[in-house]
Amino acid sequence: VGASFPDAVAQLASEAGLELPKPSPQAAEAEQRRLDLNEVLEAAQRRFSRLLRAPEGAEAVAYLLKRGLSQGTITQFGLGWSGDGRGALVAELGQSGIEPAQLLEAGLLRETDAGLRELYWGRVTFPIRDRRGRLISFGGRTLGDAKPKYINGPETPLFSKKRTLYAMDLARAGLRDGAELLVAEGYMDVIALHQAGFKGSVAPLGTALTTEQLEELWRIAPAPVLCFDGDAAGGRAAARVAELCLSMLTPDRTLRLAALPPGQDPDTLIQAHGPAAFQAVLQAARPLSEALYGILREQGSGEGPEQRAALRARLIAAAGKIEDRNLAAEYRSALLDRFFAARARKGVKAVPRARPIRSNGLADTQAERARCLLAIVLRHPDLLRDTEEALARLDLPEPFATLRDEMLAVADHGALDSAALMSHLHHSGSADTAARVLSASPMPLPACALPSAMTAEAEAGWWEIFGLMHRASLQEDVIAAGRDFASDPTPTTQARLIALTEALDHLTTQQSLD
Repeated sequence: VGASFPDAVAQLASEAGLELPKPSPQAAEAEQRRLDLNEVLEAAQRRFSRLLRAPEGAEAVAYLLKRGLSQGTITQFGLGWSGDGRGALVAELGQSGIEPAQLLEAGLLRETDAGLRELYWGRVTFPIRDRRGRLISFGGRTLGDAKPKYINGPETPLFSKKRTLYAMDLARAGLRDGAELLVAEGYMDVIALHQAGFKGSVAPLGTALTTEQLEELWRIAPAPVLCFDGDAAGGRAAARVAELCLSMLTPDRTLRLAALPPGQDPDTLIQAHGPAAFQAVLQAARPLSEALYGILREQGSGEGPEQRAALRARLIAAAGKIEDRNLAAEYRSALLDRFFAARARKGVKAVPRARPIRSNGLADTQAERARCLLAIVLRHPDLLRDTEEALARLDLPEPFATLRDEMLAVADHGALDSAALMSHLHHSGSADTAARVLSASPMPLPACALPSAMTAEAEAGWWEIFGLMHRASLQEDVIAAGRDFASDPTPTTQARLIALTEALDHLTTQQSLD
């Protein structure tokens, strides 16, 4: 306990009777250099921490307390005060034998035309540690509105901004105690979350998440939750991460996205409404597949055929970026299911509805609706291009599933007039099935499925009937979610029941208006 990582490895090897290879002179020199820089940073940290509690740090302490931080949190995160930057850091650390060149290499000084100057002055300091808790750099924040408000140290042999996540060492400890891995946008958000009990919180360092940081997250959790501010910038950040991570997804690693209320970040939300308000945001976090649909939909506007086709193309292209082929297929299916469900919910008013049947053939209400969908496309095959993905997802018994597949094959070859379609079905052996679909038995077809229907009427009828089928499946999902909640009343099962009920209510309202 308390041994460094190399010392612990050496001890374990000794106990196992193994001899560790000695590091090369170059590796030994690099390691010594890291240790030297770490000692420089720790010396600076002792100074910053002491200054915060000195009279000159009183304004900084007042600022932190006003932001809602307790003295214990200030101590836990090692917050400090930089001083006025007039050479005192160089002078004080010089008394311990630390040279200005070392301070420069550690990222505590910067080169200017007037010589070396302190990087941090007039700022609250935030120690930045690696995943093992070793100090590798600092961040700093002004007390006022001076720009830049936040700064981070430069790239050094110890510190790489694109690879580092703030508070990762504390988050790893939190995860061992059962916390959930959360990604916020800044220092103060992370500190506020930890203070409120969300011990798995981290943040990138003033930039958007990088692929290296995503890899770091997935090293310790399969589905981190990204918490973005409830403003336009937060929406753009969510879109960037969604696009960035697609090629990195696997069945064992994904993301969830939590959207905060407009104008709020975790810090302000917790201060205004307490930890329970943020817990509710966390419980409402959406799987990436669901959030991705909304992100891609927001990239276009309008509801015309061109806009729908563009959205559909974006959905397919996004799924295609996933390298795992099985996962890509699942994403494509999930995204297009949402696309067609949304298309069905929009509907068109005053379309005659098919009445339920209770007789032979396709033996129930859902099956009769499926027959009507097939009939509409048989009479109006030019609709195949717009409906083929939804048509392909219908759960049909034989021989109607074979008929559907033959119809889709015609669409693939571009033959979209009724005569060509019927000729193809005759030669493929599906003509008799088509005749059954088009017959007036067991129930007359609705007007939108008749040859006399205009294309717009036929298309509107197709999507309305598809929407009715979707409503039935939603009803089944609501019933199943109710059973799950009754047997296991957790926030997760409750949230699913509420979400499904709201979706069903929305669809019912839309259809009552049509």
